[in-house]
Amino acid sequence: MIVLIGTFFGGLGLFLLAVSMITDGLRLAAGDALRDLLARSTATRPRGILAGVGLTAVVQSSSAVTVATIGFVNAGLLTLPASFGVLYGANVGTTITGWIVAAVGFSFNIEVFALPLIGFGMLARILRPNSRLAAVGEALAGFGLFFIGVDVLQDAFKNFSASIDVASFAPQGGLGVVAYVIVGFVMTLVTQSSSAAIAITLTAATGGVLGLNAAAAMVIGANVGTTSTAALAVLGATPNARRLAAAHVLFNLLTGAVALALLPLMLWTVRTMGTALGLADEPAISLALFHTVFNILGVLLMLPLTNRLAAFLSRKFGSESERLSKPIYLDHNALANPDLAVEALRLELTRATGICREMIVATVSDESPEHRVTSARRMALRKLIEEIQNFVDLLELERLPEGFRGNLPLVLRIAGYLEEVVGLADDIDLHRGDISALISSRTEVAELILGYQAAVLAQVERCDPELESVADAELEAGYDRLRTQWHTLKDALMQSAADRRVPIRRLNSASEGLRCCLKIAEQLKKAALRQNALQALSE
Repeated sequence: MIVLIGTFFGGLGLFLLAVSMITDGLRLAAGDALRDLLARSTATRPRGILAGVGLTAVVQSSSAVTVATIGFVNAGLLTLPASFGVLYGANVGTTITGWIVAAVGFSFNIEVFALPLIGFGMLARILRPNSRLAAVGEALAGFGLFFIGVDVLQDAFKNFSASIDVASFAPQGGLGVVAYVIVGFVMTLVTQSSSAAIAITLTAATGGVLGLNAAAAMVIGANVGTTSTAALAVLGATPNARRLAAAHVLFNLLTGAVALALLPLMLWTVRTMGTALGLADEPAISLALFHTVFNILGVLLMLPLTNRLAAFLSRKFGSESERLSKPIYLDHNALANPDLAVEALRLELTRATGICREMIVATVSDESPEHRVTSARRMALRKLIEEIQNFVDLLELERLPEGFRGNLPLVLRIAGYLEEVVGLADDIDLHRGDISALISSRTEVAELILGYQAAVLAQVERCDPELESVADAELEAGYDRLRTQWHTLKDALMQSAADRRVPIRRLNSASEGLRCCLKIAEQLKKAALRQNALQALSE
């Protein structure tokens, strides 16, 4: 029994090492080709499915392709609907592992086939280290180890079935089938590789340890278990990436549930198809065909539901940043009515300005890291500004009365000022550490910086478009006072550097960040002046 257990874990270890070498080697050899291929192959859903099948067949890991797709969605390189096709194809492509095991693992002399692959692969890695040839060599060696691992597992299961009457303690009936589904799920969860779980299942069935029904149930469980990798990959990811992972889970759950409910019918279908295709009546081939059929069935079931699924998931996993980026006043139905359209633009600009002012208060006031504005929130504000600009473009296509055309340049200028403010906030973050260091010095300069920041925030407060009492003259006067205060602070900073109380490097960085605060106040003042003008025109 100890030898059997050792042989089993040794074969499993070889198999997991092989899968890792194949995946890593081919991914390094491909370089950016994976990303480029995904980008080119997702124009239509059928092309996305074919790309998913092909990439998974080559890389030998549906998890790697799924995680890569999630990464591209997370980075904004792929849209959510475009990624669904790749996801479906990856699930079909992972069935290639079963066919490799069935066709090669039990029909050839493993050593004659596998050992040369390992030898040539490692020779390529030794001769050209840190090159694409080395990566290809690693993948070749991985394929060799793959087949040796299968051979070791096959021997372990044959000896196990010869030593123990498995049928005497194997669960039977419906509960037994469910138990095998759970076993397949757990195996994938533990190994983080559905390919490993399916290879174990096929070798166990070929070795007589599992019946066809039990092995098919384990294949279903392994297929569902592959969702665990995607679920782990989206921790802390964007809402779209979480939606894609949810689609992956739903696809596998639906496919598994249908396959389990139709298990006797599907096994009969598989046997009939195998006979018609002239395939050998062996458990491994029957299971590989079963795995392929139920994944293709899952794709056929999901394709008509994809648009509804995308619409459903788009309402889930929403973040605050995503909520901020969506206009709440810009309705395309208002484009036909200039009065409504211009008023919607004014209201959306007021909302965007309010969000921008809140962001600046948090940025300038040097709040603690947990309360600072995140890059996602700034990106959301940029997206909202872009939506406003796009709405203006659509409105310009309409036949507007002459009196309304003067509003649109004002709207675009205000949006441009807000966009520049967001960029300046990013710049302040680059210099935040040096500004904080000067404030922590508790010198006269520190007091001047704090006073200057308070003055900036006061000017930001005056630039609130919802404050009807703030006149243009007051906005200009407030900015003039702030500019004078900035010049006083700049002189004090230069004097501190001359007196060697502040390092020049830190002084230059802090000065640049504080100058950005003045620039922000200027852009917000311009935006407020234009919003006052827009309000006057609207009235």
